[in-house]
Amino acid sequence: MRSASVGQQCVDCIAQGAQGTRPARTAFGGRPAAGAVVTWTLVAINVAVFLLTWIRPGIVNHLEMLGYATYGGAPHGVAAGEWYRLITSAFLAPATGLNGLGFLDILFNMWALIFVGPALEGFLGRLRFLSVYLLSAVGGSVMFYYLAPPNAAAVGASGAVFGLFGAWFVVSRRLRLDTRGIAMLIAINLAFSFFYHNTIAWQDHIGGLLTGALLTAAYAYAPRRYRAATQALATAAVVAALLIAIAVRTGQLTAVG
Repeated sequence: MRSASVGQQCVDCIAQGAQGTRPARTAFGGRPAAGAVVTWTLVAINVAVFLLTWIRPGIVNHLEMLGYATYGGAPHGVAAGEWYRLITSAFLAPATGLNGLGFLDILFNMWALIFVGPALEGFLGRLRFLSVYLLSAVGGSVMFYYLAPPNAAAVGASGAVFGLFGAWFVVSRRLRLDTRGIAMLIAINLAFSFFYHNTIAWQDHIGGLLTGALLTAAYAYAPRRYRAATQALATAAVVAALLIAIAVRTGQLTAVG
């Protein structure tokens, strides 16, 4: 027997009662966890890669986002089969490029990640938060793949960060929180992106913002009864859409080449 608020209970009764208890969930179906583990892990990875590229800037050429270009006597870029550039570019920062503003680039992106990441991770749960971050990064790269010249290169976590901005706006709307702050932040950064469009990969920002907002909307507005299934299908649909878009664009570039 064990002591309980209602007197004494047998061990078997306690075990049966525990089996009928539903595990705690976040507002949108994720598993609650103490600490923003994913957020801080992403910050650590981004900073570590930035320091590495500062020491060995030559590796950026092999990992940056690039549609299609020929150098060194061989074709390079996503259209040449280097698909990994779609995601590796999101963990790079222009340590020596961007007109010497590489440090400011990584500083702003990490500040933004720390600003919205912990709360958003708490609302969505770790897995959903990571999905939004990574797919927003790829979504930004895909938009750049389409709208930028094939031989143009881009690096930075801005696509993923803009995806988190979009996600935070959607979550705030769903929970009826004040959205004026995040809306102003998005507007200012988009204006900055377009004003410096010759230096900043604004295509990446737009693609990340749209991907993050759409995926988070599917997470936030999924019907409670079928929430897990709806969210899984939405994630799969976004992945499929991105893969199709990549295949179509690759076909266009290779046909021209």
